[in-house]
Amino acid sequence: MADPLSQRQLDELSADADRFIAELDEEVYVHYSGQKETFEISPIYERHEELTRLETALRLGASVNGSKNVRELWRFACEGYLGNFVREEAERAAALEASLVAKVDEDEIGFRSLRPAIMNEPDRARRERTERARNELTEEHLNPLHVQAADVIHRETANLGAPSYTELYRRFGYPLDDLAEQCRAFLDSTEQLWEEAGDRFFRDRIGLGLGDVERWDVARVWRGVQWDAAFPGDRMVPALEASLADLGVDLRSQANVHLDLDDRPNKTPRAFCVPIEVPDRVMLVMKPTGGPDDWRALFHEAGHTEHFAHTSPSLTVEERRLGDNAVTEGWAMLLEHLTIDPVWLERRLDFPRPREFAAEGAVQLLWLLRRYSAKLLYELELHTADDVTTMRPRYVELLHDALKVQPSDTDYLDDVDEGFYASQYLRAWALEAQLRGYLRERFGNAWFTRRDAGSLVRELWAEGQKPTADELLDEVTGQSLELEAVAVRIREAL
Repeated sequence: MADPLSQRQLDELSADADRFIAELDEEVYVHYSGQKETFEISPIYERHEELTRLETALRLGASVNGSKNVRELWRFACEGYLGNFVREEAERAAALEASLVAKVDEDEIGFRSLRPAIMNEPDRARRERTERARNELTEEHLNPLHVQAADVIHRETANLGAPSYTELYRRFGYPLDDLAEQCRAFLDSTEQLWEEAGDRFFRDRIGLGLGDVERWDVARVWRGVQWDAAFPGDRMVPALEASLADLGVDLRSQANVHLDLDDRPNKTPRAFCVPIEVPDRVMLVMKPTGGPDDWRALFHEAGHTEHFAHTSPSLTVEERRLGDNAVTEGWAMLLEHLTIDPVWLERRLDFPRPREFAAEGAVQLLWLLRRYSAKLLYELELHTADDVTTMRPRYVELLHDALKVQPSDTDYLDDVDEGFYASQYLRAWALEAQLRGYLRERFGNAWFTRRDAGSLVRELWAEGQKPTADELLDEVTGQSLELEAVAVRIREAL
């Protein structure tokens, strides 16, 4: 049994964690924004080796004693301990993603540009060839690293005193079992809805039903190219600024928010947020191209940005930087879902057929909820498997059952989020749906234009990550998180 730490030791580790995260986030920013070709996290781990030592993690575990902050620091140390063992694989994978090139017909396409290429390709046969090229690169270059990393993670988890990775996260307080039951119930309750709405939607868009649609078709359909004219690239940032202004936020005058709009060759095409210093230096990185998917991504990351930028500096490191990520994901989704709100569309974009587009967004949301429900159920099994390479067929089975579209078995490890992050997304969708319902009831369907609604949202943003998603929802509405609440919103939109 490890000895618990003194308060002074806990404070020192907390301060060290603050710097560790800031340095990691800085590296993430410069690499994925295209300013640095390499992704060098090993030196950062070496500078903060005390945080990633097994003894530190075990002593933090012995120090929890009901303290939420210490439990969060314990989780961070355990994740750091495990991450230390796979940092080389992470660096190599990032380097490969930045350098690998696929040959598709006569064109050479960088690995990170393959998914956007599939989404933007009108020719179905070429989409298939592009997808297969991506799968070949994943299988040959990335999957060996993923297998190696997964084996190491599972082996080292035992040293942290847990029989499995899944059990470790149960001890961190993750409600995995309750959420898994909700996922099964959600899949059951929306099975017929998905079969009917999904089939009708794909037939309307590409003339193929669920039995005939392939995964490379789905990416193209979700791209929503027919709506591009309504979502021009040059109006993205102005629309975001105007929407935030309605909530009482002047984006351009926020000294702690930095917009990176520069176009660089290796810049990740999708918008992302990096809270390097919370709340003092939050990066919103984007490469505006236009189209509904690009707008959704920007508004989602803007939700993260504003949440972190409004977080009270008086909170502890654990309450600002760690905590329940379903909270920040919920805020991200609240802003993202403005782009499929018919009232917002009519007000902000003078949209031609807002309810038709909102219904399309609801179908896509249903796809995502069913996909992530299946992902969580798969990951719960994956992280208790003796040999992860045996899980390929199970991945295909669960995802196909949920979506009625065949996934690629090459993604059985690439499609896994670290730290059961799929559970955070699922809980965030529930949080967003229930918060949005509350805001509509209290402030009206145009709640996002009300300054008093903005005051409430900013007040809640200031709480950072101190409350869990469950606590936040209970504080505001008195409700408990329920995935079925998302199904209710989806049925309303349809």
